[in-house]
Amino acid sequence: MDRPLAEGLFTDHHCHGVMAHDLSRTEFEGLASESSAPPPEGATAFDSQLGFLIRSRCAPVLGLEPHASPEAYLERRRALGADEVNRRLLGGAGIGAFVVETGYRGGAITDPEQTAAFAGGRAAEVVRLERIAEEVFEFTRADDDFCAAFRLALEERQREAVGFKSIAAYRCGLEIAPEAPAEEDVRREVRAWRESGSGRLESETVIRFLLQEAVRFRKPIQFHVGYGDDDVDLHRCSPLLMTAWLRTLRGAGVDVTLLHCYPFHREAGFLAHVFPHVYADVGLAVNYTGARSGAVVEEFLELIPFHKALFSSDAFGLAELYWLGAHLFRRGYESAARRWTEGGDWSPEDARRVFRMIASENAARVYRLGG
Repeated sequence: MDRPLAEGLFTDHHCHGVMAHDLSRTEFEGLASESSAPPPEGATAFDSQLGFLIRSRCAPVLGLEPHASPEAYLERRRALGADEVNRRLLGGAGIGAFVVETGYRGGAITDPEQTAAFAGGRAAEVVRLERIAEEVFEFTRADDDFCAAFRLALEERQREAVGFKSIAAYRCGLEIAPEAPAEEDVRREVRAWRESGSGRLESETVIRFLLQEAVRFRKPIQFHVGYGDDDVDLHRCSPLLMTAWLRTLRGAGVDVTLLHCYPFHREAGFLAHVFPHVYADVGLAVNYTGARSGAVVEEFLELIPFHKALFSSDAFGLAELYWLGAHLFRRGYESAARRWTEGGDWSPEDARRVFRMIASENAARVYRLGG
């Protein structure tokens, strides 16, 4: 057999922890879908691209035949226990370093060190700006200075973090104004937020302030882009909406990493092509497109400079998402690069070098992960 073109370990530059307890069928299916609602009566989340790939590709890792039934798969999962399932799937994914975002349901899942330990890998943390702001909002009083309190909290949280993440796409959309907001306007928006009685931050002005403060630390800022759960308005999630704001970061020493990007992965590739500080991945899309994920990987590689492409799984809760994210990206890259080398457009040496860049070297550079 020819030597593989997709050789080497991954650095997963955007992921979350996994569940450390045995899961019921309802819990498992909820984590295998981006919908907050259960399937209709008599239907199952296993009847999806992701569900089929779990049964065909993850089942053998757990000691089952490919295409095991959902019932057999879940029973085997319970018999092995959560620790063994997590160890097999994370340990077999071929991921050596985990950059874990801790801002969503952090108390319900494993922390960065626990997650990486299942694979014998290294861990780093990314902190979520909106979550920090909501925590500050919760403990400050109406007459406190939110801006000053947020600065202090961010200073503390960023010390051990390699980067930040924003979910502006979920809260106000990605059409972020390029101007820095006046603090008077931020305080006015915070007062309105408090008067609303909601703990959820949705003000574009306040989110722009959070981003402005994060830029000062010159660490990468991740943005959710495109496909996500049913809390997102997809039409407000094209990365092209960020163009004016991205221009303001030229020369600021801050890299922006666009996460997931589907169905805007070609648009993300364009932005990474024209802006030296923009990077992108197709993390979440790879798992959920399943058998068609190779097409997404190939489209992702059409325009993006290879030194700007990153790997992520965006795994949350299920160790299967780590294993499949790595397997499907490796498979998609191998298939595309094999055709390109056989056609004479790429050399095998270049194909292997590019894979190493995307798999780990680019992330190590962006997040300053070292050796």
